[in-house]
Amino acid sequence: MNIIDELYHPDSDRDTEEYRDHLATVDKKGKRVWMYPKKPSGWFYKARTWLSFVLLGLLFGMPFIRVNGEPLMLFDVLERKFIIFSIVFTPQDLHLFALAMVTLMLFVVLFTVVFGRLFCGWICPQTIFMEMVFRKIEYWIDGDAGQQRKLAAAPWTGQKIFKRLSKYAIFYAISLIIANTFLMYVIGSDKVLKIATDPIGLHLGGFMALLAFSGVFFFVFSYMREQVCIAICPYGRLQGVLLVPDSIVVHYDYVRGEPRGKISKQSTVELPTAKGDCVDCKLCVHVCPTGIDIRNGTQLECVNCTACMDACDGVMEKVNRPKGLIRYDSETGIKADAKGAGSRKIFTTRVWAYTGVLVALIALQAFLFATRSEVETVLLRTPGQLFQKVEGGYLSNLYNYEVINKTGQDIPSIEFKLVGAPGGRIKLVGDASTIVPKQGMVKGVMFIEMPEKELESRKTKLKIEVWSNGKLVDEAKTNFLGPVK
Repeated sequence: MNIIDELYHPDSDRDTEEYRDHLATVDKKGKRVWMYPKKPSGWFYKARTWLSFVLLGLLFGMPFIRVNGEPLMLFDVLERKFIIFSIVFTPQDLHLFALAMVTLMLFVVLFTVVFGRLFCGWICPQTIFMEMVFRKIEYWIDGDAGQQRKLAAAPWTGQKIFKRLSKYAIFYAISLIIANTFLMYVIGSDKVLKIATDPIGLHLGGFMALLAFSGVFFFVFSYMREQVCIAICPYGRLQGVLLVPDSIVVHYDYVRGEPRGKISKQSTVELPTAKGDCVDCKLCVHVCPTGIDIRNGTQLECVNCTACMDACDGVMEKVNRPKGLIRYDSETGIKADAKGAGSRKIFTTRVWAYTGVLVALIALQAFLFATRSEVETVLLRTPGQLFQKVEGGYLSNLYNYEVINKTGQDIPSIEFKLVGAPGGRIKLVGDASTIVPKQGMVKGVMFIEMPEKELESRKTKLKIEVWSNGKLVDEAKTNFLGPVK
């Protein structure tokens, strides 16, 4: 029995109940049951709607925001170029991304332990697009849940064909916009706009990619829908091992609500009846996009969308009962309220441990970002080459160098200087470029020559500074190979 089974009445025999044996979206024969959730309304739904407007505005607007000529966000895997808040990251910054991924995963664990699937209900793009964009269009064209069921069962008349074509045409148009937007985060808004405006033959590959991405989004939001959250998304599956009795989730107050039954508006809180506050209207089930009954307890299918909370609060107002029969709470909190034991304990030892590690990782990440150099020099001895004797009592080593420019400006007049090496000198091979282009690199070969009498061992550590127009931009260290002393 996992934590999901224990969150609600852990000492009872609830795991024998039927709801645990099947998904609400699948019948006994394994065939999918199509969901027709009732249109929600209430404070939480309005708050989620306004938040979704803000998040959608950021999602669609950020590809067009530029700082110093660079996009605000870009994740170009093909070109190995990543820009976060207009800061360019190259493959040489891989360690920063690796640490960022570890920090993100730990944050997911910590956040879920404390707040459950709050992210799924309020911030997840899948939920926002499904419930706040595509579902609203469906309500507008097909009507509420009852009208949608009737339309689905109706014969194919002209009206039904018109509604289906209209809905799916709008769905695909929005999917095309979403695909273009996500592609902008990969290759940049300029390239996507060029693909969209130039003749198709000039960008056939990019055009096909847009159609493919659009088809995927259309399939997800017109057919897969809640199945993404139930069966595909790994975050939902993690819930079973991350939730604890202190986790804040959408929870039914079974102490206050049971036993269920019809009650009248005249049965006030001051004149309690033998029945609980739940009137068994099943509105919480009818508005649920994944078809669950939240009164059975925390379930993997619950995305914490708060639709059941709004529906229940509306009913409680009508029967003169306090709101919050279904609310954000924890199993521990509900038991504490029932016993009058005070407030719930959120910050457990596990949460404090997760928080300590997370703060340390964030601090390290911030330090690495703050000390990250905008120019990176790689200097390596050419493999397979020994030292050579040259005139004047000097020994020579051959090196390959790369100077990587991570900024959005060209770096001119590159010079290399030996530091702390008396008599040492650098000779560049060939017509070496002294300008490093923005977000590019220059490669070359150089000889470093050292007086033999200054070498005290077979390997001598050298420090080379890189200067541009009298400004130190980077430094590199290497070894100079000489004879055995």
